[in-house]
Amino acid sequence: MNLRQVVEIALAEDAPAGDVTTVLTIPESAWCRAEIRAKAEGVVAGRGAAQMVFGIVADQDGLGPVDVDWKVRDGDQVRPEDVLASVRGPARSVLRAERVAINFLAHLSGVATLTGAFVKAARPAQVLSTRKTTPGLRSLERDAVEAGGGSLHRASLSDAVLIKDNHVRVAGGVTEAIRAAKEGSVRVEVEVETIGELEEALAAGVDRILFDNPSSELVREAVARVGDPQRLEISGGVTLDSIPLLVKAGARVISVGRITHSAPSLDLSLEVTDVH
Repeated sequence: MNLRQVVEIALAEDAPAGDVTTVLTIPESAWCRAEIRAKAEGVVAGRGAAQMVFGIVADQDGLGPVDVDWKVRDGDQVRPEDVLASVRGPARSVLRAERVAINFLAHLSGVATLTGAFVKAARPAQVLSTRKTTPGLRSLERDAVEAGGGSLHRASLSDAVLIKDNHVRVAGGVTEAIRAAKEGSVRVEVEVETIGELEEALAAGVDRILFDNPSSELVREAVARVGDPQRLEISGGVTLDSIPLLVKAGARVISVGRITHSAPSLDLSLEVTDVH
């Protein structure tokens, strides 16, 4: 699903039969200026989606263009009362676009902001995104992770081999699953939960190992056994409090699902500043 499709679905969801309040209270001839403002500190992401919202609404309404003058770029830090963008256009279009544009911008900026916090806490380790994303918004959320300084894992099941616990159970064991996967002549990563499974994966010649939910003590032992910390990915239950301990234990690649599935939206608003 491309960005235009995502935005069109969001707009149709928000006003399936039009914006009845705006149509009844605002004349077609009214134009306005507005500002998108930050109400909290954070990292901006989602500018392209918000821009697309205003553009599509303007095209659909046919009342004239909506001009958006951005003051920030994705990845920029903002503080309360900072102006992210100035908006000018037909008042009906600006008001109909307002909530959907802010929803995209706030959610994606929230992802970037939380990612930035994890990246800071994890230095010098990499923070990777996961597939724990909002259905239909994965590509946008991945862009937001990058805006926050994070790194990208596989985008979909089609991108790479990652043998998870359920694959292992169905295949009959770690070695069996790895042996079958390696017949595809691709790089293979396998998820393990114990040092014993890690040793089995190494013996089977796996390219990379994902250690799920290890303590910092287990991370230290796993790094020593694998030898190359870049070959070892740590995942599962990682928090801002626990990630420094994992890094101190030697972790250098850490995947964090919560940066996409649990990021709180950044508090933003659109305020009309002038009407003519």
